[in-house]
Amino acid sequence: MRAAARGPHRLFGRVLPGAALAAILGATGLAGVGAAHSDDDDDATSLHLVTLRGPGTTGHRGPASPEVVAQRMLAQQSAVLDAVHATDPVYQWTTALNGFAVELSEEQHDALVGDDRVALVEENAVRPLADVADSPAGAAALPPRDRGGSGGAGTVIGFVDTGIDPASPAFSQVDALGRTPHRFAGSCADAPDDPDWDETDCSDKIVGAQFYVDGFGVDELRTTAALSPRDTYGHGTEAASVAAGIGHAPARSGRHRLGRFSGVAPQARIAVYKACWSAPDPADDGCATADLVAAIDQAARDRVDVLNLSVGGPSGTIDTVERALLGATEAGVVVTAAAGNDGSTAYAAHPSPWVVTVGASTSAPRVGAVVATHGPRLDGAMVATAPVAPAPLVLGADAAAAGVGEADARVCAPGSLDARAVHDAIVLCERGSVPRVDKSQTVRLADGAGMVLVNTEAGSTDADLHAVPTVHLSAREGRTLRAWAADRRRPEVRLVALGRERTPTRVARFSSGGDPTWSVIKPDLVAPGTSVLAATTGGGWDVVSGTSVATAHVSGVAAILLGRPGSTPAEVRSALLTSTAPIGRHSGLRAGTGEVRISRVPPMGYLVDPRHYRGWLVGRRADLDLPQALMRTGRLAVRRTITNTGRRPLWLTTRLLGFDSPVLVSPSAGLLRPGRTLTFRISLPTAPRTTDTGTVLWRTYAGDETRLAVVITR
Repeated sequence: MRAAARGPHRLFGRVLPGAALAAILGATGLAGVGAAHSDDDDDATSLHLVTLRGPGTTGHRGPASPEVVAQRMLAQQSAVLDAVHATDPVYQWTTALNGFAVELSEEQHDALVGDDRVALVEENAVRPLADVADSPAGAAALPPRDRGGSGGAGTVIGFVDTGIDPASPAFSQVDALGRTPHRFAGSCADAPDDPDWDETDCSDKIVGAQFYVDGFGVDELRTTAALSPRDTYGHGTEAASVAAGIGHAPARSGRHRLGRFSGVAPQARIAVYKACWSAPDPADDGCATADLVAAIDQAARDRVDVLNLSVGGPSGTIDTVERALLGATEAGVVVTAAAGNDGSTAYAAHPSPWVVTVGASTSAPRVGAVVATHGPRLDGAMVATAPVAPAPLVLGADAAAAGVGEADARVCAPGSLDARAVHDAIVLCERGSVPRVDKSQTVRLADGAGMVLVNTEAGSTDADLHAVPTVHLSAREGRTLRAWAADRRRPEVRLVALGRERTPTRVARFSSGGDPTWSVIKPDLVAPGTSVLAATTGGGWDVVSGTSVATAHVSGVAAILLGRPGSTPAEVRSALLTSTAPIGRHSGLRAGTGEVRISRVPPMGYLVDPRHYRGWLVGRRADLDLPQALMRTGRLAVRRTITNTGRRPLWLTTRLLGFDSPVLVSPSAGLLRPGRTLTFRISLPTAPRTTDTGTVLWRTYAGDETRLAVVITR
């Protein structure tokens, strides 16, 4: 594990002046903690996250105020720290959970594990962001979608990520944000160590910004990292733009005019909790769990409406991060988190039932063609919309600059092409050795008019934002083009945009699926997550893929639903899962309930009281009223309760879709008056021979419906 830098003492996730800190610690019995040390100063220590039993202030039930409860928690934390002679804690949390981050020796760790007041002790770890470097096979960049500049008014989406670039056109000041959020209580941090950030960088759009680095360690940062909420990585800016970028934002990249862009919920406000950082070695980039929990704790205190966590994590375990997310849910927050990008090599992250875990679906690819004069038409991936007129086709291998080897010119490595040979020509560059977009930049700098990128072996074809119009061909199509060109003295081709290809939506190959032995279906649903256009740092635009961008999409949908009068977090969590569109015949452990679609909150739903989530956490695993059910041998019957959340009586009837097994639902119909519930039983007489999936559909005479996904495993 990377050694954690010892940061300033933090209370409630904020750095406090020495006098104020001493006064608070003196009142709570923590004043002596900083002077306490391990019995053996030579013992090696590492940063640990310690969670005490019981909820944070958001889950507290009783007459005492949150401030009084927080003081009691701090006193309890002081006693636990004193018991093991621990040093000054790096973070203390009292909102989303009752706990702290502190340096511990092995002996201190073992002592806390055996302390009845302690629920969990785990070592600080760095988790990856849930994005992918390359687009999956067959994907191409989505054009920007201008949704008319509405949706999400009055809501705040919190992003625990790499920060934000406030100068991006996706977050420019606008007058159409609608009503001011009434819940949000956050603020914008000053950052004296970053001359390019000021608290005035917040605006009517970016309403809060904080940063947390003590878990990752200041000494572990890349030199270009900014000690502020400012994003120097790009990931946080991309996620925020997809979820809540303003409507009608002009998008352009190089020679590409990309039209007008809008996030899913362009009227939603943005709160930033930077907890993810870049290291000198990109392999070490990520988010320390201590920083993540501090950010989640602050977001819960700030009372954001939606919390977006585009960070991976372990499956099949409820760790400190998941416990903090429960505290956020208890604060009335709709929490969305990424399933992860490990495909079939790991199960979906964020397995807790209080988190809306999001996988990625594919986007309809954009395609183009290389049209040879008196020759074949070869289709491939292409994002550019403007055609390239007929021009000579030049092989990169035949256009090497002076002193450059043929191997470099063949792949169009930077500086490898002779401008005299490729001026106004379309250059054929082979894939490999250097990034794809660097090849088109080489062609542009050599005054080429366009590029044909060809695979040399089986692999993906990707439509990137290239410096010149580009068609990316498969290896087979590339061989056809080379063979045709070899028979011509002056081969000539043109590049043509063909628009978006009609292909069925499917789950992206990299999107992690669920664990069949777990107690709930994960991911809960999927959303567009391949080659999506997003704003990035420096005022630019990029094509991004991963369950992170899919999560941002769902966060935007959640903000739209919450922005509608009368919607509650429980209703929105239900609506997200019950109004999805099926992917293929079965969804199951790859797609959850299906692909998200923007819809109004239906007048009925599966409502879970957050207190029942906490009961599930401590072992009371009775059926939660989730809009999904995972059944298996030994558990072939579950109960669910559906609630009429509307103002009119509803006559409900049920229909079963997709099952191969003889699934029964009882009762199969019922009259629900406003506010009343219907409890029904889903059962199977015998275990299925293979995994089976399907949907229990409840429908009203008015046409409203909810879909409850069911997976049955052996």
